[in-house]
Amino acid sequence: MIALRPLYILLLAAAALVLSACGSTGGQSAGAREASAEALTQVATAYTLGSSDRLRVTVFGHPDLSGEFEVDGSGAISLPLIGQQQALGLTTKQLEESITTTLSGGYILNPRVSAEVINYRPFYILGEVGRPGEYPYTSGLTVQNAVAAAGGFTYRANKRIIYIKSMDSDREIPYDLTPGTVVKPGDTLRVGERIF
Repeated sequence: MIALRPLYILLLAAAALVLSACGSTGGQSAGAREASAEALTQVATAYTLGSSDRLRVTVFGHPDLSGEFEVDGSGAISLPLIGQQQALGLTTKQLEESITTTLSGGYILNPRVSAEVINYRPFYILGEVGRPGEYPYTSGLTVQNAVAAAGGFTYRANKRIIYIKSMDSDREIPYDLTPGTVVKPGDTLRVGERIF
């Protein structure tokens, strides 16, 4: 019984932490909790490929099958020997596995494939910025950098909220404009007008 006491105390402490975490969201509305969850996915999700991404695919030991390829409007890349390979919505790891599976189906014995993004699809910024439009994406891009690239805020801009519509979403989500708010390739950012 004495040997189980530390385990019992540890379980009680874990239960208390879970309950306190659940209770901390009790004051939020359902919409705020949903926006918070989407804000986390804005940061935490793995990058998935989309149209206009440029990739370097390497099939080790086969330079004639390796090269740079762009994801076309249908979401595919056209590779030597095996032709069209679907890339839309896949991570680079999933694309590597897909190409490896196709190549090992009668083309190459034990293929080893590497895929990396060398140019990401652009992002778009609209609203109260100096030069709205399309801009090239760079790794680690934040909203503040995106606004700076677009000529900064206009005098009417709301500098506290940014609206972001991801490529894989059909609606804009409002985010607090903080230094850590990230931009993903293909995102459309909108800077609203302040009310007063």
